[in-house]
Amino acid sequence: MLLKNGTNFFQFSCYQISSKKKRNQEQNEIYFHWFPNSSASNFHFSSFVNQNPGKKLTKMIVDSSSPAPAKKSLLLSSEADLQRTQTPYVTGTSVIAIKYKDGILIAADMGGSYGSTLRYKNVERIRPVGKHSLIGASGEISDFQEILRYLDELILNDSMWDDGNSLGPKEVHNYLTRVMYNRRNKFNPLWNSLILGGVKNGQKYLGTVNMIGVHYEDNHVATGFGNHLARPILREEWNENLTFEEGVKLLEKCMRVLLYRDRSAVNKLQIAKITDEGFTISQPYSLKTQWKFKAFENPTVGAEGSW
Repeated sequence: MLLKNGTNFFQFSCYQISSKKKRNQEQNEIYFHWFPNSSASNFHFSSFVNQNPGKKLTKMIVDSSSPAPAKKSLLLSSEADLQRTQTPYVTGTSVIAIKYKDGILIAADMGGSYGSTLRYKNVERIRPVGKHSLIGASGEISDFQEILRYLDELILNDSMWDDGNSLGPKEVHNYLTRVMYNRRNKFNPLWNSLILGGVKNGQKYLGTVNMIGVHYEDNHVATGFGNHLARPILREEWNENLTFEEGVKLLEKCMRVLLYRDRSAVNKLQIAKITDEGFTISQPYSLKTQWKFKAFENPTVGAEGSW
């Protein structure tokens, strides 16, 4: 082997002197010596040892049973797979859902916040799942995309049976509960709170599950800030005989409150409905809001120490 050191070339020669057994592993004693390349062709190991009895050769032990692995870039090694993101980056805020007379209604805005910056304003956070279900998600957008891939695989595997049956909202909700709890136990959670609603055989179902697997079903559910601001309104005004128009009006009222109070909310939302006949997701639209309050226009007028 030729190696370059500065402007000089050197030949590196290895000689196997002996092999021995140690703890059931074969080890080879290798001696090596450096010398100028010009004399490499005239060098003989036996004559070198005879002519230089006091010359010490450097010895190294090579374990032939377990060769040293080549170093890899961390980016290409399996160690990179073990790194976990414990902080969400691009997130969506609240999702609200209710049962109404004919089915389920789900509402969510289309904002995606990069930290506290409202970076994206066209993020769809309500998606269909199979024939009978809708899912809405708050939290990390990339994790929601991963969940959608899981659900696509679930629905595909179910349809391949071709037995005339299909997964309903209750089955999908139970599946999501197991997935979220499993990932939580691996200390690698999917950073989302999910709402799963649907109708199958005339039976309405509405449930939610969060990032650690806590789940329940109810007549109205919410995620994120909506748990604190929208649920009180729903408890006061919801009833099981709501028409579609009344349900939409109630959801818009909740979304308007969240728009006023939640810094991550954006005035661009979608409302989806699902019944026995199928599902519909509305085109994005904005709510009419009122900001012309005196306290907003002159917040420090009359305050002590104000200019």
